[in-house]
Amino acid sequence: MPDVKHFDADETLAKAELLFWRQGVTATGIQDIVSATGLSRSSLYNAFGSKQELHIAALQRYLDRRSQPMFDRLASDDGGLPAIADFFDRLIRLRCTGRHARWGCLISNAHTERPSDSARALLDQHHAGLRAAFAAALDVARRNGDLRPDLDQAGAAEMLTLLAYGVNLRSRSGTPPEDLEAGIETCLHTLTSAGLEE
Repeated sequence: MPDVKHFDADETLAKAELLFWRQGVTATGIQDIVSATGLSRSSLYNAFGSKQELHIAALQRYLDRRSQPMFDRLASDDGGLPAIADFFDRLIRLRCTGRHARWGCLISNAHTERPSDSARALLDQHHAGLRAAFAAALDVARRNGDLRPDLDQAGAAEMLTLLAYGVNLRSRSGTPPEDLEAGIETCLHTLTSAGLEE
């Protein structure tokens, strides 16, 4: 096996990230990580510390490279409600098709596994980032005149954030994408002036 000084740490972390994402931290043993990365236990411990520390590093990597770009894209989009709809369309595609179909979201999955204080801080950071992105999109929608006049925007941003977590978890359990899409469509409709008039 490669010596700790002669391997690509980010490549190793990427493999661990996929393992934790697919299986969860509780179900993933050190031997699973050894097998996935090709490193010895001593090399893993020397480079990353404990399994929990490796999990924290994987969560941070996922947040930085997978979640934050989606948040930034939503927050910078000037579409308002269509941008939010596009976000959910993309989220459902990511969760239900392709290489990582039915894996859910590494961050959402971690909420179900009694996270450590260090992990919880990252989960809170993820939640705050997603909520802020929805809040920015709702600000655009308000300027565009697309929101109900009585809408509590802060509450709506929180609702959309929780809805995204719901998509992540329900897709992992095998919910058909059309069911997820129907729920999203109904939820977004309740934000609009048209939804209030009906």
